[in-house]
Amino acid sequence: MMTSPTALTRREKPVFNWPEKPALPPLRTTALLCALAVLCALYLGPLREEAAAVVAAKKVLPVYSVERQDKVISVTFDASWGGDKTMAILDLLDEYNAKATFFLVGIWVDKYPELVREIAARGHEIGNHSDSHAHFTQISDSKIRQELDACSDKIEELTGIRPTLFRPPYGDYSSKVITIVRDEGYEAVQWSVDSLDWKNRGVSDLIKRATTNVQPGDIILFHNDSQYIVEALPAILKHYQALGYQMIPAKDILLSGPTTIDVQGKQHPIAAQ
Repeated sequence: MMTSPTALTRREKPVFNWPEKPALPPLRTTALLCALAVLCALYLGPLREEAAAVVAAKKVLPVYSVERQDKVISVTFDASWGGDKTMAILDLLDEYNAKATFFLVGIWVDKYPELVREIAARGHEIGNHSDSHAHFTQISDSKIRQELDACSDKIEELTGIRPTLFRPPYGDYSSKVITIVRDEGYEAVQWSVDSLDWKNRGVSDLIKRATTNVQPGDIILFHNDSQYIVEALPAILKHYQALGYQMIPAKDILLSGPTTIDVQGKQHPIAAQ
């Protein structure tokens, strides 16, 4: 007798008769539930409070860009180590009628005092970039203040002008760092367009990164000693001019009066009520 395919593949579901667990007495069940509720309250209560505190805390941000209706941008240079290309940069800025901000480190000021004077004499702004290029998130509050004071003292002694802007070395900051910087009388300024010139990827890459999607109120980051800066800067500045942008120091691109900074670091005016 042949067996059908259905009969070969059909399986009966096994039935297990497990012994029933004895029910807990009502009083004992109630006690266990109460104990569990107490434990949950003890452990989850603080966690809820901590989570609420984290959500409520607002990170203190520097200025990355500015809401501007007019066509202005700010070209900025960080100077920490070398100085041999600085004069060529200054000549190019003159040629294209651009005023920039140079964020100087104190040890650079010590090494190149004549360049510091020349930057100021050409009408460019000088900002504070710390005294020793330290990671500000890794030093004490008092050390942060010492770094700020030492750098500004050196710049003021050479130029007669004390910086009002600060850029954290490595772009490294925390809410505490920015709060201390502002308590010391500086505005903290980052950037919204990063040329990445320090990676030395070539002239065309530098030009592309510095000119793509530039908007009014942007702050653009360069370094005075990057390998291709002198070769790339003419095309970059010419591009900005062709788009109708005026290149002004960072202190002039910032807004005056009541302002706010959004979560992207863009500075906005606060409308009068």
